[in-house]
This record gives sequence, structure tokens and C-alpha cells, in this order.
Amino acid sequence: MWDRIREKIAGLGVSARVDAGGDREKGTHNLFDAAAAYVSASAEDDQDGIEEAASWVSPEALSFGVSELACRAVIALARERDESPRKVARDLLGLPVA
Repeated sequence: MWDRIREKIAGLGVSARVDAGGDREKGTHNLFDAAAAYVSASAEDDQDGIEEAASWVSPEALSFGVSELACRAVIALARERDESPRKVARDLLGLPVA
């Protein structure tokens, strides 16, 4: 079931072509490419990178990709720390443990 949902959503993410200067010389970006580039650029405070990544897919697709990346990152960090995903997420946001 999840595979079918991911395939449908991934179809939404294929968008703009990239000219020379991107990670790919000529090709398309999917929502996960865009999410990874967007989050990386945000972490580096790279406004040009943020704007470029945001132009690759629709805002809805980018939002889904960023959300999926956040979930995967929290799960990976929780496993690494041997803590619950809820505790890790709250720690990352500076919130008290509920």
C-alpha cells in the first residue's frame, strides 16, 4: 500500500529541468531531490539554494518531501541514540520531554 502511495506522490514531484550548474547537467528533480537540497540549503543559510530547490517541484510536493526527510532523520537519530522518536524530536526543537 505504501509503495503505491509513494509512487503517486513521487509522480507529483517531477518538475523543472535543470540547466548547467546544478547537481545534474540535464534532468529532472523529484520531490526527494528537492527536499534534500532545500533542507541542506536551509541548514547552510543559502537563500539562493533554497529558492532553486523550491523551484524544482510544487510547494505541496516540497512540503511532503521535507516532512518525509524529517521523519526519516528523527527515526535514524532515535536509533543511533537508542531513544524514542518523540524524545529526539522534542530535543531537536528544544522542547521539554512530555
